[in-house]
Amino acid sequence: MTRTPLGSSLPDFPWDSLADATATAAAHPEGMVDLSVGSPVDPVAPGIQLALAEAAGAAGYPPTIGTPRLRQAIVAGLARRYGMTGLAESSVLPVVGTKEAIAWLPTLLGVSGTVVIPEIAYPTYEVGALMAGAQPLRADSLFKIGPARPDLMFINSPSNPTGKVLGLDHLRKVVQWAQERNVVLASDECYLGLGWEDDNPPISILDPRVCDGDHTNLIAVHSLSKSSNLASYRAGYLAGDPSLIAELTEVRKHAGLMVPGPIQAAMVAALEDDDQEAMQKLRYAARRAKLVPALIRAGFRIDNSEAGLYLWATRDEDSRATVNWLAARGILAAPGDFYGPAGVKHVRMSLTAPDERIDAAAARLREH
Repeated sequence: MTRTPLGSSLPDFPWDSLADATATAAAHPEGMVDLSVGSPVDPVAPGIQLALAEAAGAAGYPPTIGTPRLRQAIVAGLARRYGMTGLAESSVLPVVGTKEAIAWLPTLLGVSGTVVIPEIAYPTYEVGALMAGAQPLRADSLFKIGPARPDLMFINSPSNPTGKVLGLDHLRKVVQWAQERNVVLASDECYLGLGWEDDNPPISILDPRVCDGDHTNLIAVHSLSKSSNLASYRAGYLAGDPSLIAELTEVRKHAGLMVPGPIQAAMVAALEDDDQEAMQKLRYAARRAKLVPALIRAGFRIDNSEAGLYLWATRDEDSRATVNWLAARGILAAPGDFYGPAGVKHVRMSLTAPDERIDAAAARLREH
């Protein structure tokens, strides 16, 4: 039998290249401050844990489309928190974490041509295109795409890693362009609730100010991993065009891609409790307020970073040199080249570290 392993067509897993910097940072006498990954460290709210425990006795297969209560909670939560009106229960679909959803979206949609991804992008967009046998194209402007009609286009606002927020006019233009050309537009909005500038709040492609209430060919990707600390729960969901949601649901049913029943119950609790989400945002805001001035005093410039969980920082040098400079001070950051050639002079620094570790990083930066 002749076969080609799928992994042979994919890029190397980026974090594997941080082994030396990790070892250097870990050797710091006061311990490493790991700001390289966006994995939550704060506790899951008690109400969410209780909902999970109370549903732990469920023995049957959960519905792929989600329980009626979960779908109702998603629709209501998106309208209440982010102004996404006009959604029905048939417009939403829970997924086993949004990384899985993004990685498999081109395959499940039958995409085989071109997939447009941001020039500085979360690596899974490119990986998903390659897994489907499609061709990724990095482009931040419609002009750069040219006359070709892609099958699928990913946008990401607020951006991981840069924290950039795409404004209303930009989003309207992209939505109109995609709908006129019958291109599926997938908007990764996992950080939508973490805006830091009142005059530039993140908005969804499903906001009526953006799409005029027409969700045709639009998919918004959302997660509870960061807003509710549910990364270990793998709790995400898609919302948008009911016909695309139905198509994805049917394929996912065949593939057995269903969110476990107890997790669905926990998602309901998270979506119905706005207070725990607001509390988590305050925690990140406090950490951001410590890191930003410390980085600036240490000679960094922070670009974009208007929203989300990361600071997109630069010393105007190769990002690997910056990673090494930080590692010598016991701080681990992600090099910008993880996210594409355009990120080669930046590093991404996460706010997902315990307060004590954030304080340690700020102190070390002040002593540089």
